[in-house]
Amino acid sequence: MIKSDEKKDFDTIYEIINDASIAYKGIIPTDRWKEPYMSKEELETQIKEGVEFWNYKENNKILGVMGIQLKTDVTLIRHAYVRTSARQKGIGGKLLKHLIDKAETPILIGTWADASWAINFYKKHNFRILSIEEKNRLLKSYWSIPKRQVETSLVLASNDWKSN
Repeated sequence: MIKSDEKKDFDTIYEIINDASIAYKGIIPTDRWKEPYMSKEELETQIKEGVEFWNYKENNKILGVMGIQLKTDVTLIRHAYVRTSARQKGIGGKLLKHLIDKAETPILIGTWADASWAINFYKKHNFRILSIEEKNRLLKSYWSIPKRQVETSLVLASNDWKSN
């Protein structure tokens, strides 16, 4: 079952993000890694800035989370995480399909350039990697991330995204 209830599930969303993000340790630049990967304050800020988290639940336990953030002319997929113990079971794909179905504008996804598993996941779901120039422009326009993160990330887009 996929549903959204951030207030009730905040602590579980926080737990899953920090459990699943361990996959980045040693992969992303060491100057971008921290523990916890996302603090409760950062998660609260993301929600206040409009990220709506959707949860995948099985047997009354949340196994995965994925955020969607509506901007004026695009939809951002944000913070996609599946519990370490529940990976490779199609949960991320189910969440992504649900959010794609909700989106009314082209979808953009930012991820770490060295997170090959994440990139391959999105490519498998028909997203394409954008050029470095476009990536830099979009990350500065639609995300609030440090310059160093812009340098070490990439952006993928849905098929209906018209590159400039």
